[in-house]
Amino acid sequence: MRHFLSLADYTQDELLDMLKLAIDLKQAWQQGGNEPLLRGKTLAMVFQKPSLRTRVSFDMAMRHLGGDALYLSPNEIGLGKREAISDISRVLSRYVEAVMARVFAHEHVLELARYSAVPVINGLSDFNHPCQAMADMLTILERFGDLKGLNLTYVGDGNNVAVSLLFACARLGLNFTIASPEGYDLPANALAMGEEMAQETGITIRQVRDPHEAVRGAQVIYTDTWVSMGQEEEAEMRKKAFPPYQVNEQLVSEAEPEVIVMHCLPAHRGHEITDQVADGPHSVIFDQAENRMHAQKAILVRLLT
Repeated sequence: MRHFLSLADYTQDELLDMLKLAIDLKQAWQQGGNEPLLRGKTLAMVFQKPSLRTRVSFDMAMRHLGGDALYLSPNEIGLGKREAISDISRVLSRYVEAVMARVFAHEHVLELARYSAVPVINGLSDFNHPCQAMADMLTILERFGDLKGLNLTYVGDGNNVAVSLLFACARLGLNFTIASPEGYDLPANALAMGEEMAQETGITIRQVRDPHEAVRGAQVIYTDTWVSMGQEEEAEMRKKAFPPYQVNEQLVSEAEPEVIVMHCLPAHRGHEITDQVADGPHSVIFDQAENRMHAQKAILVRLLT
């Protein structure tokens, strides 16, 4: 039994296998429907944070594959508050075939996995967001036909999404550049992990301050919200630091002509990204959103069959 907690836990071959499976499952769905590969299996979806894409994409992925999904709201479980996480994990393991958890603290999803007798999927934590990165890689692969050697530039906060993109690039052979204001860099431990993985694939990892320098030569520009859930008290300070890092038409024009612009959503239009870019010809943000469902189908199939 394996969990899906971080892309760092998987080899390049394993991730490429899941991406190929995601493409096959997406094509089958578009051509009339998926085989019921998960018939008789139920996924428990544990939420500490509200969600649109994570909840609906996992729910529909299970339905398309013939299984069921059970939504458990923050009030129903009170993860780590009303009941010990270890007890919750052991109880859920008796009821369902897999658990997906969307949490604040990464330690909570690690503890769920530690005591679980069934696979646990990290639907988001404050450290990383591996399901999002798989959907992102699927979207890039669909657009360019290959991943190796592409230049991905992330503009903004060195947050959980940036960490998973770093891991995805390091594993799958994309060069990774991040442009962040001082004080909002990638966590040192995540950067060290990325650099270790990069030694195997030979990619370059760059941290720069200037977003204009960062996007030169980029085939992919990626951004995310300046204020994530749980950071509301930092909102005013962040809104002063990040305006130079807005992804707008000028910044996009400085990248490669075929550049695609990505955002994991929800987007705060007029802040980290402009309407003109989000709705413009380079944007693939809604392809990304759809691909959450298809990438997660592949993750579920590999964990449960």
